[in-house]
Amino acid sequence: MTTKNPKPIFSEDSDFFSITAQKKPVFFFDYDGTLTPIVSKPELALLSQEMKELLNQLSQKFTVAIVTGRDLADIKKLVELEHLIYSGSHGFQISGPEGLNLEHEKGIALLPQLDRIEKELIEIQKKYPGTQVDRKRYAVGLHYRNAKEGDIENILLDFEDVLKKHPAFKKGTGKKIVEVKPNIDWHKGKAVLWILEKLGLKENTSVIPIYIGDDDTDEDAFEALEKNGDGIGIMVSHNGNPTHASYSLQNVEEVKQLLKKIMTLY
Repeated sequence: MTTKNPKPIFSEDSDFFSITAQKKPVFFFDYDGTLTPIVSKPELALLSQEMKELLNQLSQKFTVAIVTGRDLADIKKLVELEHLIYSGSHGFQISGPEGLNLEHEKGIALLPQLDRIEKELIEIQKKYPGTQVDRKRYAVGLHYRNAKEGDIENILLDFEDVLKKHPAFKKGTGKKIVEVKPNIDWHKGKAVLWILEKLGLKENTSVIPIYIGDDDTDEDAFEALEKNGDGIGIMVSHNGNPTHASYSLQNVEEVKQLLKKIMTLY
């Protein structure tokens, strides 16, 4: 079920802390826009030392996973906490302690075609100043945050022309980015459920999975946890669109506040 009004966690009538106090949380975080503010270029989204320390402290008490569209190697380098679980490329790559590992076989077969798509999107980048192609292992993104406002419509039309030539792929959207990714029934939500199952927690009623994210791609995870049972979705910087998240946080600073409060409660 979706809502346009997820409840602010820190509102007076919020029941978030009373609900989560009854079970042991398992945490899933998006990266960009959740653990770090959205910035003009992806490579500038660096994790603050304060947030890194909070994640480290949290992971001493709870299972913590980072679920992102970034490549697995990229997110590991940015966070640099060995005992976390990492899910890169919207769930196509997963790595964690004690041999937890996944690389989607169907995605591997599409890599040569994705190389060709990358070259086609680079031609769009050359055509429109301010655009930036962002190659990941299982997706190619086209950022247009820094493009001229008058160019955006044509940028998106050119992107659609590339996509139409490759029926094995589908469109992904985010904040000022469009992506080409494999047209496979696999996403952040499936990755979260896979992680829970591998950890023996998917049917465990003593835990409560909590997913915190800010992007359209996080809706798959919100919905998956909602359908699976007791999971909770938290939308960061909610824009008023319908969401499967039950709660909201205003920004990255409120994410920090939430983690600090949780550490005092457990």
